[in-house]
Amino acid sequence: MKQRLLAFFLALCLCLPLAACGKKQGYDPLEGVETRVITDSAGRQVEIPAQIQRVAPSGSTAQMILMPIAYDLLAGLSSSPSTAQMPYFPEEVRYLPTFGQFYGSKANLNMESLIDARPQIIIDLGDAKDTIADDMDRIQKQTGIPTVFIEADLDDMAAAYRMLGDILNRAGTAEPLAQFIEKSVAMAQENSAKIPESQRLSVLFGTGSTGLACNAAGSVQADVIDLVGAVNAIIPEEVSNRGGGTTVSLEEVYAVEPDVILLSTGGPYDTLTQGEWAGLTAVQNGRYYEIPGLPYDWMSSPPSVNRVLGIWWLGNLLYPELYDYDMVQVAQEYYRLFWHYDLTAEEAERMLSHSTLK
Repeated sequence: MKQRLLAFFLALCLCLPLAACGKKQGYDPLEGVETRVITDSAGRQVEIPAQIQRVAPSGSTAQMILMPIAYDLLAGLSSSPSTAQMPYFPEEVRYLPTFGQFYGSKANLNMESLIDARPQIIIDLGDAKDTIADDMDRIQKQTGIPTVFIEADLDDMAAAYRMLGDILNRAGTAEPLAQFIEKSVAMAQENSAKIPESQRLSVLFGTGSTGLACNAAGSVQADVIDLVGAVNAIIPEEVSNRGGGTTVSLEEVYAVEPDVILLSTGGPYDTLTQGEWAGLTAVQNGRYYEIPGLPYDWMSSPPSVNRVLGIWWLGNLLYPELYDYDMVQVAQEYYRLFWHYDLTAEEAERMLSHSTLK
């Protein structure tokens, strides 16, 4: 039902008076340039420019994945960085025009702004929705701009970078990113296999100001929990892939009694020991943590390549004997590779002050 609503909203964004917007402005990114045909992850054959200099992301997930390989090619952003996020963005992209995003609870695509940015290609990255092929065809028809979908769940993320490397002629840039991701996932799979079912910690992943909007079992927002060898404490009747998709009561939290509580930035971390959460065993044992959140949450929001760093962080936090490394150094390597940012040890320590270094 939720996917149908998203598809309806997307269709609404793309209809009347913008129906011929791309054609009215006379913009054709394929005119007068050498082209080639690629097959995207939805099985669509798409004609694209052979040499691409301007790229538009479909949303925040795509924007984050594109940043390490093509920040200098971005024609605009799905959303502008906040003041706190700004230092982590390369200077070239901080003040680019914004045109919103196609999907999600924050879907707010501005088609005119997108076309005005003059991208040669629109790239959507993330999980494959049921309507993905139709959605991409519709956007391409409305804008006149080649529109490509690349599947980029955690299992597909390395392959997604290699595909981007091919499309954007940046295979040399893509390969170190893909290798870091493969190393991260393989490490988690190897370590997770060593943890007996009886010793797997149960984890509540709470978001929002109350901490009761949970990323539950089965959601892409919570994939990292399973991957590192833990168990999601919240098992919903219906899985939601949207951030904070499963709202629970405090009574339900007490009923599942999680071993560990993870809270997103802006949650009740600072007051947990003083209020109604105080009776939980995890709180009494000090096993509640705030997920580092700059420039984005390391676990989700959006569920993008940030989750690769989340693998290292959560594994080390829950099972330090297995995931044995210096988390500060790992964070520095990740920020250098994926944000083109030289994270200092002091900055990393501040980010980890409510979790690893608590």
